[in-house]
Amino acid sequence: MKKMKIFPKTFLYTLGLMLFIIFVAHVLLYLFVPKVMIDVSITPHEELSLSTAFNVEQYVTQTILKALPFSSVCCIIISVICSFWFSRKITVPIKHIGTMTEQMSRMKKDAVCNISSEDEIGALADNINHLYRSLLSAIQNLEIEKQNVSEIEKSKVDFLRAASHELKTPVTALNSTLENMILGVGKYKDYDVYLPECKEMTEQLAEMIHDILETSRLSISAASEDAVQTNISKTLSTLCEPYILIAEAKGVLFQLELSEDISALLPQHMFEKAVSNILANAVAYTETGKTVSVYFDNNNLIIENECSPIPAEILRHLFEPFYRPDFARNRDDGGNGLGLYIVATLFHTMGISYSFAPMIQPQGMRFTINLK
Repeated sequence: MKKMKIFPKTFLYTLGLMLFIIFVAHVLLYLFVPKVMIDVSITPHEELSLSTAFNVEQYVTQTILKALPFSSVCCIIISVICSFWFSRKITVPIKHIGTMTEQMSRMKKDAVCNISSEDEIGALADNINHLYRSLLSAIQNLEIEKQNVSEIEKSKVDFLRAASHELKTPVTALNSTLENMILGVGKYKDYDVYLPECKEMTEQLAEMIHDILETSRLSISAASEDAVQTNISKTLSTLCEPYILIAEAKGVLFQLELSEDISALLPQHMFEKAVSNILANAVAYTETGKTVSVYFDNNNLIIENECSPIPAEILRHLFEPFYRPDFARNRDDGGNGLGLYIVATLFHTMGISYSFAPMIQPQGMRFTINLK
């Protein structure tokens, strides 16, 4: 009985209960049939009196025994029909829930318990549907999180690989110079010339290591900083002041147009750091007599600088760590190759979309930051 399915089990339980009730009813009817005595008195005249007594107990008992087979068959048929209907009514929704939960266990996204009743079974189906939707949503979020973690881990590995490659060159140069000085090879005997060069190399290494450590902590710092309502116009006015002075010293025209008053909810310090890197690049790569422009276009912050447009094959690598184009391979001219990588990392952490594309008229580059 324990291994039977729910429909035959419910059917047998119900049928057995109904047959038991029928059996008890017939037994009680047979045992407790009223012993009826019928007294008939007829007194049409005072002189004539007729009195009759008739015991019907034996007659009723014989009648019940004669009707017992027919009534039993009828009751059994009715019991079977009622048991089947009742069992089916109860078990069909449960079987449907069982089928759907089996599909849910195989993670079929279209599986749903369609129970229209408003009783406990209907409430159970609704709870299962809600639980399954929550489970699918949690799994989807976990997959997205897993993908994000995988991308972050990959970017960390790529960054460390690039950092080790970047550090290898100055370390090798410093080691070779010191070794030649120790051995007194040729021109390296002149310590007064090469000791300052070694010191300069160590300073460059220290600066590079500092930049690498700061960059590796960017995503953690950005994630830990709370977003606040920031007046972008006021922030830019303060942020652009040093770059206006640098532009003037280079003979570059710096146009700052902040006629609109725009605010946004974002981590202010990280946003300032990202925009500062963009402004520094814009001023650094703008030739004398050219223009750097900063202005709003609806909800977009635009930073433009007139220069030779960057080719597409170089542009798609600019946001990679330590990447410097062929025209800026020198650290003195091209920096350490981390500026735009930092910008991309910060904007990605803050959820801010951006684009960097060439301009046709006038020729140059345009950095667009979406502040929605």
